[in-house]
Amino acid sequence: MYLIHRYYLWVILQREKPLLIATTSKESTSINITTSEAGFKEGIAFTQPIWESPLLLAAKENNVQGLRKLIQDGSCDIYQRGAIGETALHVATLYDCTEAADFLLEEAPELINEKMTSALYEGQTALHIAAVNQNVHLVKCLLKKRAHISTPRATGHFFRHNSSHRSYFGEHVLSFAACVGNEEIVHLLIENGADIRTQDSLGNTVLHILVLQPNRTFACQMYNLILSYDKQEGNLEPLDLIPNNEGLTPFKLAGVEGNTVMFQHLLQKRKQIMWSLGPITTILYDLTEIDSWGEDQSFLELVVSTKKREARRILDITPVKELVNLKWNTYGRPYFYFLALFYVLYMICFTMCCVYRPLKNRSDNQTDERDNTIIVQKTLEESYLTYEDQLRLVGELITVIGAMAILLLEIPDILRVGATKYFGQTILGGPFHVIIITYACVILITMVMRLTSTEGEVAPMSFALVLGWCNVMYFARGFQMLGPFTIMIQKMIFGDLIRFCGLMAVVIFGFASAFYIIFQTENPSNLGQFYSYPMSLFSTFELFLTIIDGPANYDVDLPFMFCVVYAAFAIIAALLMLNLLIAMMGDTHWRVANERDELWRAQVVATTVMLERKLPRCLWPRSGICGQEYGLGDKWFLRVEERLDISKHKMLRYAEAFKNQDKEDFDKYSGKLYQPEAFRLKKETSPSVSRSTTQSSFHRGWQILRNNTFSHLVGK
Repeated sequence: MYLIHRYYLWVILQREKPLLIATTSKESTSINITTSEAGFKEGIAFTQPIWESPLLLAAKENNVQGLRKLIQDGSCDIYQRGAIGETALHVATLYDCTEAADFLLEEAPELINEKMTSALYEGQTALHIAAVNQNVHLVKCLLKKRAHISTPRATGHFFRHNSSHRSYFGEHVLSFAACVGNEEIVHLLIENGADIRTQDSLGNTVLHILVLQPNRTFACQMYNLILSYDKQEGNLEPLDLIPNNEGLTPFKLAGVEGNTVMFQHLLQKRKQIMWSLGPITTILYDLTEIDSWGEDQSFLELVVSTKKREARRILDITPVKELVNLKWNTYGRPYFYFLALFYVLYMICFTMCCVYRPLKNRSDNQTDERDNTIIVQKTLEESYLTYEDQLRLVGELITVIGAMAILLLEIPDILRVGATKYFGQTILGGPFHVIIITYACVILITMVMRLTSTEGEVAPMSFALVLGWCNVMYFARGFQMLGPFTIMIQKMIFGDLIRFCGLMAVVIFGFASAFYIIFQTENPSNLGQFYSYPMSLFSTFELFLTIIDGPANYDVDLPFMFCVVYAAFAIIAALLMLNLLIAMMGDTHWRVANERDELWRAQVVATTVMLERKLPRCLWPRSGICGQEYGLGDKWFLRVEERLDISKHKMLRYAEAFKNQDKEDFDKYSGKLYQPEAFRLKKETSPSVSRSTTQSSFHRGWQILRNNTFSHLVGK
């Protein structure tokens, strides 16, 4: 039954871009359809076209006499289904065959709530199809026959949530009607008992689903319509505050998805205008669900942690931008700078403890001529005897306490956010969280080795020094000039450099093996760079980075094959591979530079939310104004003074004047521009526009605009 797919393809094509690619052939008896949906990757083959079933064909052609004859002579079962589990009523509804649908409902009323059974369209009823098809008459007919409204759920693969949302209409009939924007059908469904609070398998209400629709203009209008039916009887939670399975309300979902149109629309519904004087207006913005103060799932944190660039544009919208600036300038910046200074002093303390660690002269003799050790580590009993040792002990205790505090502060956030998001989000400082947690663990390992007098503490100690000082770069996010560069470094290391290291490892292993084989028969005292295979790997790595030059002992003859292999290695490594790395990093630098202001703002938001969550309430009061001061309840508001540009102010005045133009002028010019139906169809088939006609229409429109504007301004 290919028309179902053809119709839904048409619906999706009307929503800007195609998600479904269908290939059809009149000569073929099969249709293959492929989507990006994971559950539909295997494709569907329809081997029973609709025209092979007399009953379905009669329903498609609205042939009531044919249907009556087929049912009366018993040649067809009225309850038979097609290739994808559709009944004759589904077919008649899809083709807008009202007479056939009425006949089928009279003959077999049980068909009204029958669901399609295929995995692709499972759960879809005739009412779903009529709602999407915007057939008001058929919807009324089905409702009159007591079709179920709230219980049917279309859960097939075609209707499941996907990354583009273009075929996600929810599961209930009401959400289907809302997604196509038919207000009359929505009215009918709600008046006949449709539950506006019902949620699909993802916990999304009809408001959530409207937020995800690509046609955002009608989604805002339908959002208002649905919300107008929310009576909030008893102790019911407001419809727009119901969260889905991820804990997101429609407002938060609009921010996470980067739906700026819907987000601004919802903000306009929440604001309170205090006073207006010319182009200056003072507005109170409701901070409910915007302010992160006291919330477990912060809206600001959700916006900056998403991978969608559109979501970060929410941070430029009033009042989000003003709220973040207020928090950062008042509390965030001073506390962050103090934290940076405290951490640098902490690292200096740890470094001094490492420099003056307890050492003593070696007492035993050397057993290997390559052993160059003359000083060894003291035991625990010998490490804390003098006054200097006791001062170092104080520094070591500070270092260990600091490492334990780092773990106590980081572990709750890992459990709250999840390890994948916490360590994987660059904006949230993911790599730096890995560095600081590893540093704290290495410090504790060093402490254990010191307490047990285990030799070799220099390894974890040196590793901790590198990690600790590298983590100082995290505090560069507090400066607008340096913040984007930290993101640039992270993207280069975890993106470009990791991919390049994979290619570099292949080249080094190949050429190191060749060098080792070539010098295997040579005297290592004269050409010692490749005397063993590990040394050969390290020497080749140095050659790759041009740290050393190739072995050139002119007192002996070099193998001929070394010259050939080394020439190839120089071309591949020095000329090709290193320039490839430079090009990759240059591309990353260009991409990050184009987003530097946006990325730095996101870093500021993430840092502000982090400090607000960790600092006690006495050090971070709530921002904004309590609504009780203005008789607006317990909600908190942010006062913003907006100044309308003079050019925009004039545009609004012109628009208002044009909107209120005289009806006589409208009738006069609309009569001139009226064209009969036949003429319009003819013009559509052969479009040709006269330049003079276009210019005269253009001048007439401006003349109407100017006359009415001047009349409005002078008070006529």
